[in-house]
Amino acid sequence: MASVNKVILLGNCGRDPEVRYLPSGQAVANVSIATSSKRKDKNSGETIEDTQWHRVTFYDRLAEIAGEYVKKGRPIYVEGRLKYGVYTDKTTGVEKNTVDIIATELQLLGGREGMGGPSGDDGGSRSPARAAAPTASKAPAAAKSGFDDMDDDIPF
Repeated sequence: MASVNKVILLGNCGRDPEVRYLPSGQAVANVSIATSSKRKDKNSGETIEDTQWHRVTFYDRLAEIAGEYVKKGRPIYVEGRLKYGVYTDKTTGVEKNTVDIIATELQLLGGREGMGGPSGDDGGSRSPARAAAPTASKAPAAAKSGFDDMDDDIPF
């Protein structure tokens, strides 16, 4: 049976990314993302905003991109997978559960203000950044699609 572990977040960065390098040379960046939802209270009728904080981890080239372009308060789009863990609190000795999002895609949203490139250009804030992974499903550009001999007229 197939399974899916996919998360999509669209929110604001709560802090600047912390980028570090493992002994192997692999880049790792951590950031927190806030997502909000609004609802009306049934009794009082007032709007209640609920904010959730998510811990997101980027690896390799995606970590370097996040470290360079992601800033506190900036809206971003992230795709990834959930990773659950357990650690023991050093002060209390109590085991605690963690939930992290391991990011596989990042897209910077909003304007280009505050960006580091020439004249505020961040080099493509509208295009997604993906982890470098070879994909066998991409066909060569010269391959025929099977629709080359069809007319452009739609028959309906």
